[in-house]
Amino acid sequence: MLDIGLEFPERGIARLFELPPAPEPGPTEILIRTRYSGVTNGTERHAMMGDFGYGHYPGRHGYQHVGVVEAAGSEVNGFAQGDVVFFGRYVGHRSWHIQDVGHDGPQSYNSHLCLVLPKDVSKEFCALLGVAGVAMRAVRRCRVAPAQRVWVAGAGPIGQFAAQAARAFGAHVTVTDVIDKRIEIAEKLGAHRVINASQPDSIEALKSGAPYNRIIDACGAPSLFKEIHAANLLAYQGVIGAIAVRGETAFNWSMLHGREASIEVSCHFSLDDLRVVLHFLRQHIIQIEPLVLHRAPVAEAPRIYKMLRDNRDKMLGIIFDWR
Repeated sequence: MLDIGLEFPERGIARLFELPPAPEPGPTEILIRTRYSGVTNGTERHAMMGDFGYGHYPGRHGYQHVGVVEAAGSEVNGFAQGDVVFFGRYVGHRSWHIQDVGHDGPQSYNSHLCLVLPKDVSKEFCALLGVAGVAMRAVRRCRVAPAQRVWVAGAGPIGQFAAQAARAFGAHVTVTDVIDKRIEIAEKLGAHRVINASQPDSIEALKSGAPYNRIIDACGAPSLFKEIHAANLLAYQGVIGAIAVRGETAFNWSMLHGREASIEVSCHFSLDDLRVVLHFLRQHIIQIEPLVLHRAPVAEAPRIYKMLRDNRDKMLGIIFDWR
């Protein structure tokens, strides 16, 4: 396997670059050889296009890797040569990784974010465990509970996983998007209601299921908070989970005050979030495979990023094969 990685050398362009040979791991480190990596559509496209404060070039982005432990240091516990692992640090797509696993910090997104994958899950599809973990962390931080009404706004990869996670916790889930294909997938994956937000009656359809105890913003639409307030969509003591990347954001204070409601912001995921995702994945309550619309050898990555740049609405789950 070549020692290569992926980077954005300038706005709108992706390319492969050469890595040096992998070093020997230190006493508490492991060397991971990548088999698959998953694209984080929103984050990586924002980085490629210089949106929302991104724009340092060359930029190396991405945090979803599945690989094999090729070597382990003398003091490593819990990982051994030959283990297939998921690795979730934000280090970009690379053919190898060195990671210190001396401290796990299961609740923190600043831990090593590396765990051995069970034998009964698809290793390839686990390349999207990262975006599933982002969604799971947001749903947990928003305290989604049984019988709550949850509206997931946006059915990209994170929105799809947020809808599945909310349903797994027993909520009644409504999903909106403007792309028919994404709505169809959300419905197949168990959403109780789906609404095409581009239709003129979409607000009335949303109001018919309101008020929502939890609203997960997985779309980043600039008008979303204003629409929530104007249509009276948020329940008493409701929570808005702001996951999607945004710039400066304004909202009406009375949307929260009278309702004693709140806005939660969630970042990345922890080892514990990944373990919860795997728990539901192994029970077939959360699914990954139906979301994967593009699988390609890593040599074709520049072409895939061009598609993400020019036709992002046609993209959903994207996995690169490094074998």
